[in-house]
Amino acid sequence: MSQKEKTVTYTAENTYLTQNSITEKTKNVWLVLHGMGYLSRYFIKYFNTLNADENYIIVPQAPSKYYLKDEFKHVGASWLTKENTAMEIQNVMHYIDAVFEAEQIPSHLNLVIFGFSQGVSIATRWMAHRKVKCKALVLYAGGIPNELKKEDFDFVDWGQTSITMIYGDTDIYLTPERLKIEQTKTEKLFSGRAEIITFEGGHEVKPEIIQSLLNEEQ
Repeated sequence: MSQKEKTVTYTAENTYLTQNSITEKTKNVWLVLHGMGYLSRYFIKYFNTLNADENYIIVPQAPSKYYLKDEFKHVGASWLTKENTAMEIQNVMHYIDAVFEAEQIPSHLNLVIFGFSQGVSIATRWMAHRKVKCKALVLYAGGIPNELKKEDFDFVDWGQTSITMIYGDTDIYLTPERLKIEQTKTEKLFSGRAEIITFEGGHEVKPEIIQSLLNEEQ
């Protein structure tokens, strides 16, 4: 019996979430990539404390949904797995492209690319692959893909773009060994320009830290 894995191209449809509206008062646009196990409508709550007049939030939805735990009640989502990763990366990149194109963000607004946990890998890949210039790149409790190199970010004017790495001091996913690896990657990729913020806590999002990032940008 012989088997052959084949591929096929087809058109897919997916949702994404926005919060607030773009008006003459808007200053910042946040592109937020959530972590594994979230849905965009739950993750967006962490940004509710931001000034609604000045901040427009875009939260793409990871395409692969699954039931959390064994009760088959609550649904989460994942961006990527180790299965057909290269192909899935391209699918996700095309999806983020479509979201960004649909939104038609005015160029004068500050773009903040924010990734949490697994979303860090999507945020950094999309920025690097698409050469997206932004006001701030926020890497929150996640890992930078190993394939990314310093040259992938040569297009960035670091005088105009800030980069921040955030993690909790008891994050079960960022062991001391893993944290050392991530700090080394950050140092190499961004030549020591990243600001490191730590907080007392685990693998969790702190709205007050998000608010403080905004205060620094403004």
